[in-house]
Order: sequence, then structure tokens, then C-alpha cells
Amino acid sequence: MKEEKKFQTESKELLNLMINSIYSNQEIFLRELISNASDAIDKYKFEAYSSNGTLPQKDYRIDIRINKEQKYIEIEDDGIGMSKDDLEKNLGTIARSGSKEFLEKLKEAKDKKEEDIDIIGQFGVGFYSAFMVGKKVEVYTKDLKGESYLFSSDGVDTYTIEDTDWKEKKDSGSLVRVYLKDDTDDVKYSEYLDEYKIRELVKKYSDFIRYPIRMDVHSSEPELDKDGKPIEGKYKDVVKNEVLNSMVPLWKKAKKDVTDKDLNEFYKTRFNDYEDPLVSLFIKAEGMMEYEAVIFIPAHAPYNLYSENYEKGLQLYAKGVFIEDKNKALVPDYLKFIRGLVDSDDLNLNISREMLQKTPLLDKIANNIEKKIVEKLKDIQKNDPEKYGKFFNVYGDFVKFGIYSSYGVKKDSLQDLLIYPSLNSGDKKISLEDYVSKMKEGQKNIYFASGRTLEMIRMLPELEKYRKDGTDVLLCASSLDEFTFSMMNSYKDKPFKNITTESKDEQNEEEKKKLEQLSTDYRRFLDDVKSSLKGKVDDVVFSNKLVDAPVCLSSKEGISMNMANVINEENPQVRNGEQQALKAQKVLEINPDHPLFNAVKNITDEKEVSKISSVLYDEAMMLEGFEVENKKEFIDSLNDILLKAYVK
Repeated sequence: MKEEKKFQTESKELLNLMINSIYSNQEIFLRELISNASDAIDKYKFEAYSSNGTLPQKDYRIDIRINKEQKYIEIEDDGIGMSKDDLEKNLGTIARSGSKEFLEKLKEAKDKKEEDIDIIGQFGVGFYSAFMVGKKVEVYTKDLKGESYLFSSDGVDTYTIEDTDWKEKKDSGSLVRVYLKDDTDDVKYSEYLDEYKIRELVKKYSDFIRYPIRMDVHSSEPELDKDGKPIEGKYKDVVKNEVLNSMVPLWKKAKKDVTDKDLNEFYKTRFNDYEDPLVSLFIKAEGMMEYEAVIFIPAHAPYNLYSENYEKGLQLYAKGVFIEDKNKALVPDYLKFIRGLVDSDDLNLNISREMLQKTPLLDKIANNIEKKIVEKLKDIQKNDPEKYGKFFNVYGDFVKFGIYSSYGVKKDSLQDLLIYPSLNSGDKKISLEDYVSKMKEGQKNIYFASGRTLEMIRMLPELEKYRKDGTDVLLCASSLDEFTFSMMNSYKDKPFKNITTESKDEQNEEEKKKLEQLSTDYRRFLDDVKSSLKGKVDDVVFSNKLVDAPVCLSSKEGISMNMANVINEENPQVRNGEQQALKAQKVLEINPDHPLFNAVKNITDEKEVSKISSVLYDEAMMLEGFEVENKKEFIDSLNDILLKAYVK
């Protein structure tokens, strides 16, 4: 029975984008189809190991065939095969990734004319790459029950699925046949019918596939006479079925035999990335715990890294048998961006996947890999600061999250990986060790300032004093920084100090006496300002922090304004008005040496004090990088003050 079905809307849109070539690298279609074939064999192999002899083991191979007369290329495997439901789910829709986000990425790439972008495999849609070169694609498949089906489509609107009697296939498996498009002035599709081209692509993209990729290869050999000697000028065509790939998994090779280029090519092929990884790690652990691993840190964050649908994990093999695509137990949350695989002969294949995830050996392997990644990053930080800077720009928040989410347990291992721009270093980022090594004599604290952006932080009036006396301040523009420092508490016995919190403990005796005397002399003014700002500030004091600015807003110990703002923004109940926002205890600090204070300090009229207080508060809010709560009130008060000052 033959059934015709329509592609899903998103699948159709994807096919249209792909067929209209947003990719210049069309040759990767072969890599994708070979990878799918390898995955199918992996799945069969696991089922065979788990079946207690019910399913037989096979020779396992991937065959490529070329038909120049009918202009098609086919890739056949002896893997797990697909049922009718599998065909609809895996080929009739965008498996696991039929999302608007993916289509938006494709459209964006097309709009920008980014010819080098190659993101097919990153979204699990490798099969669809066949339509970049094919005008028609057929898939013959036989499942474990022995039922055979034929999928066929031209990649436009519809596809058909029909029952078929695939007698040539004794066991399960699939065959993908791609009928190539006609050559154009710009693209020569027929080159994929040339043996040398197929050999080149397999070597380039699929050399590490662990199953033999075989193809009939034609060659010319001299004819021999009756004595076995070559006859001059006479040759015959010979066809040999050859293995095109090396088959030795890269992670099973000796370290000395694996180059950086090998690792880069393996990563791009295995994980379908268009860019070399930023960091590669080749691990061979021996002794009490034996395993091999190749770990990569992508040069760019995976497209859905911050999505709820993102799945962390490393590919897991046991005794060379594929077990799981993403084993979560091998990756801590703060390293969720890493990619790679682990293979261990010590894992028992006779236990279920769930039991496997709970085996203590996995925990040991995970801890060992985490340790080696951190060591590698510290080595890069020391020997290649520019490269480390690239890493931190992309993944720095994850390092901070590792400290914060562990409640400081990982502080000792991760704290030296933190780097920040600072007041004295400009845009260059320095480590905490660098900061402490250059602290001024007698300095007790590590000072930092936080805000939404570096530009806003550099405008903070509290920085004036530190800028004047040369004391360095870390500039923290990440929402995680304050939380991280609160969990760390200190670094090398130097406490972290937010410059936007009260700092009475840092005033010397002379400063204390001066401010105490001013507070006594102008107590009424302070009380009047505080009264007029009731509900907005918790206190009004004189400050020793300021140089040029008339006012600033600080917070009492406990929670800063910036931290309260971050917490409120991330709380959906606060955003929806279902819960009251968390508030920091604000303190309006007045610069007693500023001309503005001298101009208003003796004003006693309640309405005038209220207007002045309101303007000072709003000015302080703006300088701290926050929105003015009532812009109209601010403008009206400011205009009124200006009119009285200049209109006689």
C-alpha cells in the first residue's frame, strides 16, 4: 500500500531553504548520510549486545555504490533499520529539531550571505542535506521485524511511504539512494559520481567512522603474459571492493599519533561544527581507572546553550560499543557546553542504561575529566592569555556559576580562572591573583563595582575616590558576579568589598570626626531630606567617597541595589506582579565638599527641600545606572529649581 503524505510546514520551509542553497559546502551531504548509517549500526550493535543472543552480531559495514548511467549514489548499512512510524518521525518531520529557532538561524545565515556556515548537523537534520544535491531521494529500509518499506520524495511538498519486498536484504538495515540534480553552470553535481571524489570525501570527513566504508573501485592494471610478465601497452580494467576509511577510532590511537589537525577534523566531523574547537583534550587514563576520552570546548557557544531544551552530556562507549549519545552524569552543569566522548572497557555491558548511569565508575571518570579540563584551562590562561580571553568571553559566566551553584565548594579549584576588567587595567582583564599582587600597602579588601554594563559601571560616582588615589577596582558587568563573590567571601584572606555599599569601617579617625561634626551641624537638613524621601531611601548621610559628584546611592550591608535588581528580574512572580519586589536598603550619600551642598544646606522651606531632595535622589539613581521612577516629577522639580535660580 502506497501512502502519500505532506511534509510538516517547518520541514517544507527547511527543505526550501536548503534546496535553494544557503550552504556553499554541499559535499557534506555524504558525511551526513554516512554518519546516519554509522548511528544505525551503533544502535543495532547495542540491541544485539543487550538481547542475550536473540539478535545476531553482523559483519557491520557501510557500502557506497555509484550508478553513472542513472546518475545516482547510494549508501547502504546493516544497522537497525526503520519501521513505518520511524520513517514518518525521522524523515517526514525535522527530528528533534523542528523548531522556529532553527529556521530563524537558517534565514539569518541566508540573509547575511554567510557562505561558510555549515550548521546542518548541529540540529539533527542530516538526512535533509541529501536534497542539496539530489532531485529525488529514496530510502529502502528493513526493521528488526523483517518488514520492509520504501520512502520516496523530491523534497518539495510531499513524500510517499509504501510496503516493499526488499529481498536482497536478508537482515535489518537501510539504503539511501540519491538521484543527483542536473549540472548547471555554477554547480557540477555529476562530480559525486566520480570514484576519486567519493574517496576524497570519505577520507576528509568520515575516516574515523568505526565501521568499514566499502566501495567498488576501478583501476587499470597491465595484462600479463603466460610467464606472468606485464605485456607492454596492454592494460585491463580491474574492479576491487575496497575499504575507504582507516576505521581506527581516533581516541584508540596513541597520543603521539594524533595531531591537533586530526583532533580538529574529528571534532568538526563528529559534532557537525563549521569551526575548529577552541580547546581540545585527549585523555588516556590507565591504572585504577581506565578509559579514553576526547573532550572539546567549541569556539562558539552552541546555538541553544541557554535554552531549556539544551541537553548536556558526553557520548558514552563501553568496550567500543555505543551506549548513549549524551550521558549527563559525565558533565557538571557548569561545563555543560563541552562536547566529546568517553570509552571505557571497565563498564559492564550486561547492565541496563539506568544502572550504568549510577555506577560509581562514571562518577570517578566524570570527576577526573572535570579536573583535567580545569587544569587545561589554567595552563591556557598562563601560556596563552589571548586564547583564554576568548574562552572567558564566551563561557566565563559558567565558571562563575560553578562557584556559585556549588555554594563555594568549587571555590578553590575555579577561583583562579576568574578574570575581570578593572579601573586601572582598562579593558584588559586581570585575575584575582593579579589584583592581590598589586594591592596598595595597607589595603585590606578586594574592591569591586557591579552594574548592567561596563559603561554604566565606569560612570559610578563612587569610583571617583578610588580613581583619585590609584586604588584598583574590579568592574563586574555580569549578573553572576556579586553572587559568586558572596559565595567565595574572600580570596587569599582578602574579603570582597562592594564599593556601592556603606563603608564606615574604612573611614580613618580624621574622616570620622569630620563627618560626625557635619552630621551634628546639619542634622535638620539630613532629617528633612530623609523625611521627604520616605519610602525611597532608608537613610541620608554625608559621604567621604565622592570627589566631583554631589551625591550617590549606596546600600546597607546585606544586598546591593544591583543584586536586588537581578533577583527581581529573574523572578517571574515579581515580573507578573504576584510577589513584592525585593528591595535593598538604600542610603543617599551627600558630598559635603560639593558646591551644590553649600548652596542648599541652609534651606528650610519644606516644599523647597522636597524638590531638591527629589532631584538629588533621581540624579543619584541615574548615576547608578537605574531608571528614574517618575520622569515627569523629576523634570518639573528641576525646571522649578532652575526658574527660581535664574529668573529674577
